[in-house]
Amino acid sequence: MGNKIDLDFLLHGKTNRKKTLGLFDLSILGIGAIIGTGILVLTGIVAATDAGPGVIYSFLIAALASGLIGLCYSELTTSIPNSGSAYVYAWVTIGQNVAFFAGWTLLGVYITTTATVANGWTGYVQSFLHEFGIILPNALIKSPFNGGVINLPAVIMIMLVTLILTRGTSESKVLNNILVIVKLSIILLFVVVSFADIQTKNWSPFLPYGTTGVFAGASTVFFAFLGFDALATSAEEVKDVQKTLPRAIIISLIVSTLLYIVVSLVMTGVMHYKNLNVPEAMSFVLLENGHGISAQIVSAGAILGIIAVVLAFIYASSNITMSMSRGGFLPSNLSKLNSNTGSPNKALWLIGTIASVCAGLLDIKNLAIFSNVGSLCVFFLISLMVLLLRRQYPKLNRPFKVPFGRIIPVLSMLVCAFLLVNLPLNAWLNYLGWLLIGAVMYLFYSRKNIKIELKDTTTIKGGDASDNDNDDVLLD
Repeated sequence: MGNKIDLDFLLHGKTNRKKTLGLFDLSILGIGAIIGTGILVLTGIVAATDAGPGVIYSFLIAALASGLIGLCYSELTTSIPNSGSAYVYAWVTIGQNVAFFAGWTLLGVYITTTATVANGWTGYVQSFLHEFGIILPNALIKSPFNGGVINLPAVIMIMLVTLILTRGTSESKVLNNILVIVKLSIILLFVVVSFADIQTKNWSPFLPYGTTGVFAGASTVFFAFLGFDALATSAEEVKDVQKTLPRAIIISLIVSTLLYIVVSLVMTGVMHYKNLNVPEAMSFVLLENGHGISAQIVSAGAILGIIAVVLAFIYASSNITMSMSRGGFLPSNLSKLNSNTGSPNKALWLIGTIASVCAGLLDIKNLAIFSNVGSLCVFFLISLMVLLLRRQYPKLNRPFKVPFGRIIPVLSMLVCAFLLVNLPLNAWLNYLGWLLIGAVMYLFYSRKNIKIELKDTTTIKGGDASDNDNDDVLLD
């Protein structure tokens, strides 16, 4: 065909968005997304039902898997610093069909995760208020599927977070940093107060469910690390993205893993693992050992800290929506930035509204398990696309490159495949249902409005994409 099409907006993330995120901000964003319901809820439940004190090994296995995937993310995000994440990488390496469903999957994962976290937040609010004699009616804190009318606190919280995000990155990052620091503070408080109550006899047996339980626990807690991939969607607003982004991904994974291990050891040392099958394990352990004031502080901090998780995922969802809108997969007005705040407000309100409806009205326990399949499918693609991009564009500038050749991407793919085949059937059915909705969207809207088509013969002129602001793509 010989037509030259400028893909600067797609490949390099050249937009009018301000570069406001430094290493500290980005690391805090990652930690805030990872350290949430995982440490506040999953730690005790997995210890009680799957791994016992050996839950620390479950977290180590999950962290290792996440680290492999994080390295693959780092190579792609520094080579193609665009907020579209897996959606853009798939478009460049595989094609528009896979790109759409990669982006669609990410949207589903982020939205359902947001709704699920918001539901857990309501539980902490209810527990906190109950201590002061305030009892919220079930009709206003439970969905119709759980005997109520609407989970109103979850709806209000999501919409307020969305409103804050529409004020721009500078304002929302300050709030996020404060919330994450609060969350880290209550975790430190729990460790310090509970340390003296540790009884080593509670660590025996250390692996009551054997290695099978450890691996079962790893499959569960793996999704506690999901937040690190949200960093890839922030590439367009990161200062010195080639250095900052990979460092932030690794820092957030290391810090989060250490916190999970320390909390797990303290929690199972203070109380026998069989008694930890409660959603508010940290405050429960403190209350059972006579630390009532500390338990209240932890509960209050959890209420604030979980908001940081919701903020991170709505922010990531809006970036994916904006990027898909640029390519024509979604309506074009969703990619428009507000002239005053520089934020994609229409995308934010769309995502916030959908997430709040899900949180308020749906049975999130069944809806959200599809994210297990969705996230692993995306992670498998990420690892595969590292190899594809190397083969297709060998001269592309890669400020960060995964070491040891193909070994790490291949290992990452194998880990994802192993976890995928061990997921229950209903998780797959929920994911396939979301894909069917996406297929209808693609057939009746996206396919007719795609602005740019990349074919297998696509070549990036000049080879060094990061150094050429006028790179374009030649469609043969």
